[in-house]
Amino acid sequence: MPSFRHGLVEIAFLDEGEGEPIVLIHGFGSTKEVNWVQPRWVATLTQAGRRVIALDNRGHGRSTKLYDPADYRTALMAEDVRALLDHLGLQRADVMGYSMGARIAAFLALKHPERVRSLVLGGLGIRLVEDAGLPDSIAEALEARSLADVSDPTGRMFRSFAEQTKSDLRALAACIRGSRQTLSRADVGRISVPVVVAVGGRDPLAGSAQALARLLPRGQALEIPDRDHMLAVGDKVFKASVATFLNERP
Repeated sequence: MPSFRHGLVEIAFLDEGEGEPIVLIHGFGSTKEVNWVQPRWVATLTQAGRRVIALDNRGHGRSTKLYDPADYRTALMAEDVRALLDHLGLQRADVMGYSMGARIAAFLALKHPERVRSLVLGGLGIRLVEDAGLPDSIAEALEARSLADVSDPTGRMFRSFAEQTKSDLRALAACIRGSRQTLSRADVGRISVPVVVAVGGRDPLAGSAQALARLLPRGQALEIPDRDHMLAVGDKVFKASVATFLNERP
């Protein structure tokens, strides 16, 4: 598995296929394999003639684990993605993120608009603006002695998911506490590239896709029918809509 060093952080990534590049940024507690390989996003996009690049965010997967919340500010994780583009010699790419990965992608597009050709924001709607990310109760669930000690339903869901992916629970708790940044409405209005905002119709965590899309100069909303936050990731409607978006964007 290839990797590169960005400052003190070693970032693992995959790079498959040929054609126009798209960078995939996974969600909190996930990995490039869980978020993008297993749901067949990598296969779908490479078969469509695209070069697919996906990284393990800091604190996740095979990348460096850190335990200071300050090391997980969203702007820092966006710079990891920019550094990956530099490492690969790519001036510009389409970028797709899911949940926390969508937040990172939005920060990247705002700070480095020349590097982002288009955006897919999955699993994140108006809470990019109105909410600082996943609740702090998830960090408490990750720090509990065991899953049996967690009573909060959302905390139990994420703790169970983190155990399934064999994640470093302490690093993830630091990530939750450090990555709680929002963009202002004015900031969102400065993201000028084409954007599709895709949220499951039964997702209680993301906020309205339509409300966020209205703030974006070139935004469009997609409701993924009858899917919650976890199940929307690999949905066939989501995949087909992204394929159409990528083919139609300038």
